[in-house]
Amino acid sequence: MRARKKRRLYLVLTCGLCLCAATGLMLAAFSSTLTYFLSPRAVLAKDPAPGMSFRLGGIVQVGTVITRVAPGTDAPTTSFRVTDGRASIPVTFTGLLPDLFREGQGVVAIGAMTANGTFAADEVLAKHGSAYMPKDVEQALKTAGKWNPKYGPPPAADTWNTLQVKSTSS
Repeated sequence: MRARKKRRLYLVLTCGLCLCAATGLMLAAFSSTLTYFLSPRAVLAKDPAPGMSFRLGGIVQVGTVITRVAPGTDAPTTSFRVTDGRASIPVTFTGLLPDLFREGQGVVAIGAMTANGTFAADEVLAKHGSAYMPKDVEQALKTAGKWNPKYGPPPAADTWNTLQVKSTSS
């Protein structure tokens, strides 16, 4: 009778240990594939290490999009700046951009910072509808004080330098 209880205890402890090990491995795998979202202002404040993957979100700054095709290659390289109204980050992307990519539109770029301070994007996602704005970009605009949804749709990117957010107190 005593041997059964001991065996049962060892079985429960072994199962618990296996469960803890599986949970630890799952969390380790999850954290290595996790991609954080940062606005341009947060990138400048946090100064992420070169090579650390994250999502950069904001608006494509008007007048900054330049596309070049290097001799001997078929892939265009596009450079532009992503802004949240208070800061902007230079971005480079090699490949074809989404059809909806335009100056003044919301964008989320996935990639990493380089040693020279440029964001090297592996993927660029553009907004896909007239009323759509990624939640992370929307939150960055609110935090930067460039938009209060209480007063209507987000302002055009070219008006951000002169924009004043209306006071909520009366």
